[in-house]
Amino acid sequence: MIAFKGLFWDGEGFIMLYKRFENGHLSWPRNSNEAKELSAQQLDWLLQGLNPLPIRKIQAVRPGSFY
Repeated sequence: MIAFKGLFWDGEGFIMLYKRFENGHLSWPRNSNEAKELSAQQLDWLLQGLNPLPIRKIQAVRPGSFY
């Protein structure tokens, strides 16, 4: 398992971000063409827990594989 932690300053305080990768790897952009720039609205949606990018196909997960 790999975990990613980050801090975001919203002007009033910090927000802690935490992401666990159960499959053991993180798909990070390999070059600037694969990176996505977020607008202020998309960032707000992301911090609210919404998906700011187009919906991707959700992969099936084996029962009991979460923990």
